[in-house]
Amino acid sequence: MLSPHEFATLLLVKDAPNQVDMEREELDALLERQLVELEKLASGLHQWRITESGDTALRAIKRFS
Repeated sequence: MLSPHEFATLLLVKDAPNQVDMEREELDALLERQLVELEKLASGLHQWRITESGDTALRAIKRFS
C-alpha cells in the first residue's frame, strides 16, 4: 500500500516528471517497488519516469476512489 506522499509523488512523476525534486524520500520507496525508474536523457540529464507497473497501480487506485 502506498502512503499518501508516495501516491502524490507517483502522480507527479506521471504528470510533471521535470518538476520532481530528485531528493524526495518517497522516490526511494517507489523505485524499490519498481513503480518508477530513473531515465537518462540524450542531454545527459536524468529524469524520473513511471513504469508500466506504476501506471497500473495508479489506474487501480483511481478506479477504487
